[in-house]
Amino acid sequence: MNESNPLVIIPTYNEKENIENLILQIKALPVSFDILFIDDNSPDGTGKIIKTFQHGNPNIHLIEREGKLGLGTAYISGFIWALENGYQFICEMDADLSHNPKDLQRLFKAVATDGADLAIGSRYLTGVNVINWPLGRVIMSYIASMYVRIVTGMKIMDTTAGFKCYRRIVLETINFDKIRSIGYGFQIEMKFHTWKYGFKVVEIPIVFTNRVEGVSKMSGGIFHEALWGVIKLKWRSFFTKYNKPVVN
Repeated sequence: MNESNPLVIIPTYNEKENIENLILQIKALPVSFDILFIDDNSPDGTGKIIKTFQHGNPNIHLIEREGKLGLGTAYISGFIWALENGYQFICEMDADLSHNPKDLQRLFKAVATDGADLAIGSRYLTGVNVINWPLGRVIMSYIASMYVRIVTGMKIMDTTAGFKCYRRIVLETINFDKIRSIGYGFQIEMKFHTWKYGFKVVEIPIVFTNRVEGVSKMSGGIFHEALWGVIKLKWRSFFTKYNKPVVN
């Protein structure tokens, strides 16, 4: 472990087809990233594959959970681990290679060098940069981000993005016990709280490529949670004080 390195947190569930390629691509980057996998007891043996890579690679870490407990709780487990272990820059990405590992460097630079507190890998900042998604899903995703912007007031084009890099102080400030969503609504909640606390949020244009291997984890319940969760999130914000911490 080297806390001076940025950390990337990657939740996994049945990603045996992608995990080796993902690890190798991250390890090949000029910037040295530590990797923390959160595996929800994948029946396909994803956790076992990760363990084989841990031998001789002290920068690869694994938290194994007893079952499929949700994306949001996986990331919160990772955030807590990252803070306890002293990391200053904490990234997150999907395990299915829909996010290009090379873009990790651009997100990290935006936070570590260019002054952002949260950098978002945005599919919609410069148009619609999505490859191999069905048209219906592209439209649904784009409209969902528009809906979130209207309800919350956030000036973020890709409000549901899951490719991000945080400065440590952001995660120290947000009360994880107040995060209600466990699915993809979690990504919206984290952006909303970051924005409400007055942290600097930037979007970095990326190209999102739909998975080639494995099975998508998206479901109707995920969209339902996000739809109603945004309204509840906005409502609760009227009764919440957001005081940005003073950094000495």
